[in-house]
Amino acid sequence: MPARQTITIIGGGVIGLTTAFALVREGHDVTLIERHDATGREASYANGGQLSYRYVKPLADAGVVREAIGWLLRENSPISLRLRADPHQWLWLAAFLRACSRRTNRRNAALLLDLALSGQRELQVWREEGLGNFLWRRPGKLVLYRNAETFRKAAESAVQTAGDASQEQALSPTACIAAAPAFADLLPRLAGGIFSPQDEVGDCHLFCEALRAALAKESGFRLVHGVATLRRDARGQCEVMLDGQDFEAGLVVLAAGIASRALARPLGLGLPLYGLKGYSLTYRPSPDFLPEISVTDYDNRVVYARLGERLRVAAMVDIGAEDTSLDPRRIAGLRALVARTLPGMPVMEDEPPWAGLRPATPTGVPLVTRTRIDNLLLNVGHGALGFTLSVGSALRIRDIVARRDGKGGSA
Repeated sequence: MPARQTITIIGGGVIGLTTAFALVREGHDVTLIERHDATGREASYANGGQLSYRYVKPLADAGVVREAIGWLLRENSPISLRLRADPHQWLWLAAFLRACSRRTNRRNAALLLDLALSGQRELQVWREEGLGNFLWRRPGKLVLYRNAETFRKAAESAVQTAGDASQEQALSPTACIAAAPAFADLLPRLAGGIFSPQDEVGDCHLFCEALRAALAKESGFRLVHGVATLRRDARGQCEVMLDGQDFEAGLVVLAAGIASRALARPLGLGLPLYGLKGYSLTYRPSPDFLPEISVTDYDNRVVYARLGERLRVAAMVDIGAEDTSLDPRRIAGLRALVARTLPGMPVMEDEPPWAGLRPATPTGVPLVTRTRIDNLLLNVGHGALGFTLSVGSALRIRDIVARRDGKGGSA
């Protein structure tokens, strides 16, 4: 057991909460600072609900620029780009373009896969020890492809191990519909699909609530609501101010999503984060229109996940959006796409539409690392994979604190 430390985590979303849980389990005294009155209210609140452990390829890849140009010319495209007179945006886009190579994508995908699978194993331990009530299931996930060449490449890269049902499987169009009958209207347009039988779903906001409830029972944990700011003291260490007052922080873990960029700036750290805006709708259809498995429509970049008796539909990447306001055109486009994809589903939304800023690095690989400031760690930049990578990232922070990570890198 490592020496007990005093640790302050900034940010009460899924990244901050999983980090707190992993550190409290390790015996540390943890304070979590959240600026809202409740936890899990931003990018964790109504995301897609997929725990896509085996489908973690970064967006930056060979050919994605050509593909993106086609998207940008389409009405209701999966990706929109609003260029701004913002040097940070241009630097982020330039770094993204540099990462768009097959070799870089494969290397980064391997890093993400390792992080994801370690988190999947640990989450099973947490669930077995009593963490529940977040609509967790392991139904598997099916990625549907309309383009034959895109499907062929996906099938070639899918992990295929004879006799191992845990690996990805390439399915014919008819096999796809047999696995997900609710999507039968897509059959004439399908080229095939990739099925990952071990992938999971859950309600990320309920997961945050479950973590918060479990942490509240721990004597070594406290939750504080307020606005944190960071600065460097005379010794060059990270100092925390809470609502303008000095706060005894100890070791600091910055896990505040897209807000981490502004928080780190006074420390002299320029974090390569950009908020990729996404949207979601939540339906409560009849049981006939609730697919058991999780489905991703690759060509439209839309995910469909059953969460209890609801269907969560999440989509779109808006690059250049600066807030979480709902764009009526994007919401209308998503509703129309759902109606075309599931034409028989009764249109009855169970919750208001949602939008969130997913904090992404250009490479798609999060920053889970030490920094050049001795008492500051980063756990930021998970993009659209925050739920999937949260537990694995928390374990990495735990190991850095215990000096078990074996790495000397810093940001």
